[in-house]
Amino acid sequence: MKHSRELLAEFIGTFVLIFAGTGAVMVDQLSNGAVTHLGISIVFGAVVTALIYSLGHISGAHFNPAVTLAFWSSGFFRRNLVLPYILAQVLGAISASVLLRICLGSVGNLGATIPRNGDWIQSLVLETVLTFILMLVIFGSGLDRRSHIGFAGISIGLTVMLEAACMGPITGASMNPARSLAPALVSGNLQHQWLYWVAPILGAQLAVIVYRQLSNNFADLKN
Repeated sequence: MKHSRELLAEFIGTFVLIFAGTGAVMVDQLSNGAVTHLGISIVFGAVVTALIYSLGHISGAHFNPAVTLAFWSSGFFRRNLVLPYILAQVLGAISASVLLRICLGSVGNLGATIPRNGDWIQSLVLETVLTFILMLVIFGSGLDRRSHIGFAGISIGLTVMLEAACMGPITGASMNPARSLAPALVSGNLQHQWLYWVAPILGAQLAVIVYRQLSNNFADLKN
């Protein structure tokens, strides 16, 4: 199958991201808070960093439908690969959630992201802003050739960690539709799922608009 290596890398990468990240949420519940919220944030940031350096040269290390769509709309990704990438990401995430449920049981909604006190408007705004920041960092550190080479993984991983640490208790700090869908689907808690698709995609697209202005219509990224 054409592009099978890239799709496999996206499947594995998203699987590992959900297995480690939401797994940390579940273990925190099982251990009465031994991991801590800050610990969960560090796990998410660390696994993103590791995956970028280990699989980025194969698939581009998207692991996120919102990122894939942003790369496509900015002209850095082929249209015919958008849906296959998103499908691989979603299947990888669901596989991780299924395995976690088998191994750890139905704990903590399997790490599903839920708006605090059901305030979907608050979470919609915050998730949009969080994903905007994340995508801006991805463009600036991962694609822009003017940036320091080799620091993209650290920059992006730290951004995920910091955003999860500061806004995780409010929105779950998803920034990733696949990350939210998988535990929600497997745990049967699909409430507010639309929010975790709309906000990350909107935030990432806003970053495309802004970085286009910062990079001379992306010409600076290609030099």
